Amino acid sequence: MIGGDDLFGWWNSKVENNAAQKSPGHLAQPDTLLDDLRQRVPEYLADIDQGKLIYPACKRTLADTAGDVGSVWDHTRLEAMQYVIAVPGGEFGLLSEAARQIEMIDGYLFQRPHANTVIDFTGTATADYPIAIVAGLNWLTRCAELAGVPLAQQTGTLRHFRKLVTLAQRWWLTEGAIERCGQMLANGEQPPLMLHLVWSEYTRLAKQIAGAAIFGGSIDRSAQLVALPADLVPRFEAANDPGELV
Repeated sequence: MIGGDDLFGWWNSKVENNAAQKSPGHLAQPDTLLDDLRQRVPEYLADIDQGKLIYPACKRTLADTAGDVGSVWDHTRLEAMQYVIAVPGGEFGLLSEAARQIEMIDGYLFQRPHANTVIDFTGTATADYPIAIVAGLNWLTRCAELAGVPLAQQTGTLRHFRKLVTLAQRWWLTEGAIERCGQMLANGEQPPLMLHLVWSEYTRLAKQIAGAAIFGGSIDRSAQLVALPADLVPRFEAANDPGELV
């Protein structure tokens, strides 16, 4: 049987200070990440409304404004995150506060999957956040189709995330989980808060979309055909966050 500390070993790597300054994807402190997203998502959507950028980001090319692979990666995950940020009531504590994680996780696991990216909120945060999270995952699936992500990587998105949430539920049900969460945050580590799970998964899926959109079906082949920095493709493949490409 897997112990609670082993369930989320991938969250336990230290966050380097210089990386944290580059991109919110590296921020261990959930309040800082939330503040950043609450500012950047509306700003990005305003740029879209004003016609400054092609939307969705996965339709851009290298010749377009913000058509570099890092921008497409970052903007694609912001597009998915817009549904979470739009949940009325501002109860972001459900996503970021240790004491409310079981409440949030139970609400997500109770929610039946849907196929919508145009959604109606219920007014109950524990129902609305799951609706919004699924809408973001559905948006990423749609973008994957548009970008030409291989079909095998497009399928099972909701099922994969549900497995992550189920593992998180087990972690939070172990004795001392709330205290352990505080210790991890103090040490610059990322516990399995729902916010971390969502942002990490959106980031992972958006990377697949950006790679397909900008590099095409074969990264190696397209790197030879397009005038790109010689080290960009290996840097992209190794990166965990678009901020690493800056």
